[in-house]
Amino acid sequence: MKPNGCQIITRRSDLFRVHWRLFLLSATFCIAMYNPLIINFVTKNKTIMRSTFKVLFYVNGSKEKNGIVPIMGRVTINGSVAQFSCKLAIAKELWDAKGNRAKGKGKEARDTNLALDNIKAQIIKHYQHLSDREAFVTAEMVRNAYQGIGTEYETLLGAFDKDNESFRKRIGTDRTLGSYQVRVRARNHLAAFIKRNYRRSDIAMLELTPDFIKEYEIYLSTDAGLHNASVWSNCMWLKTIVTKAHYNGLTPRNPFAQYRVNQNVKEREYLTEDEIRTVMTHEFADRKLAYIRDLFVFASFTAMSFVDIKELTADEIVEVNGEKWILSRRHKTKVPFQVKLLDIPLQIISRYEPFREDNLVFSGLSYWSLCKPLKRMIRECGITKSISFHCSRHGFATLALSKGMPIESVSRVLGHTNITTTQKYAKVTTEKIDRDLTAFGNRLNQTFDGISVAM
Repeated sequence: MKPNGCQIITRRSDLFRVHWRLFLLSATFCIAMYNPLIINFVTKNKTIMRSTFKVLFYVNGSKEKNGIVPIMGRVTINGSVAQFSCKLAIAKELWDAKGNRAKGKGKEARDTNLALDNIKAQIIKHYQHLSDREAFVTAEMVRNAYQGIGTEYETLLGAFDKDNESFRKRIGTDRTLGSYQVRVRARNHLAAFIKRNYRRSDIAMLELTPDFIKEYEIYLSTDAGLHNASVWSNCMWLKTIVTKAHYNGLTPRNPFAQYRVNQNVKEREYLTEDEIRTVMTHEFADRKLAYIRDLFVFASFTAMSFVDIKELTADEIVEVNGEKWILSRRHKTKVPFQVKLLDIPLQIISRYEPFREDNLVFSGLSYWSLCKPLKRMIRECGITKSISFHCSRHGFATLALSKGMPIESVSRVLGHTNITTTQKYAKVTTEKIDRDLTAFGNRLNQTFDGISVAM
């Protein structure tokens, strides 16, 4: 019978099934309590989703100052709540209280929302990491992990040293000693800045802010006395280290995400065609200056760097179809390059053939002993430009492009791995623009010959 509409359970098997279902339901409930992830409760006909983890953002109106309010974050897990500062601020009218985000499509709104998305992603990462280790996770535990409280964290110079050590081990394979030394100097500049501005030997990754980077940039250009290109390159080394740390979860925020270092690199000088002719025809009383002139001219006609000229051997000069070529690899990148030897570089090679040592085409070369005499040589020719030996490669690229050589061929001669690097070397001269526009105009005149614009 069915008293009060309910069926009486009389068989043991039925009673066992009821107990078993109650057990499964209790077990599922316990898992849901201890597992902060979303748990699925599967019933006979439907699935019920229960979320126990949430991150939201809001503004603290009580801290408003001149219409600007700080942005706060809140983590909620199984009823436990933890709040934290996002280290961000926004105009009060730009905040969407319902959406918990900045509203609008302006730059401030986009940058703010990008930063908030990044914070949320970091919190989720810490939350998942804790869930893998701990049986019970609270909001405070996640907040503390995000802020680096009670967890292992890495220092800035410590991370730099580790990365430099990994780079050092690759010297001789796909990295060079010179590049490693540049990284060491960048690390030392950073250490000097931290000691000067913070009176410390190192700082935690968690302390990095966009203000730190801005102050570092100013320090490099003022106290360190570096030029724009060097300031930019040192900041880029710092960015590399910080970005890696952020990617590996060592720091919850990437201060470079909303900061752009102004490259503002001064264009390198190069000699024009007339200036190269002046250098070539000048008679030097000092034989050392004449030797340096010959090396610079040789580089201007072969696009070879100083170190590649220094290491050039007679075995690397080969004959192909009755003409002399240089077939070698760049010292810096190990990329193969090939250069046809024109008459002028062949004259220079022949001039110093009697003085060869150890099969080197040019013997006894030292870059640092060449720098000052090179500038003296240039001045003696009546040229006031600030010229370094590397300017010869820029001059070659400019001259080659102005004479119609395709940029792909120029890139191959220079030994570049990326054509965008070649584009930085190449300067488009006024003469080339004039010739190109004239040729373009002639083609247009042929196309539209006899056509007049209607009145």
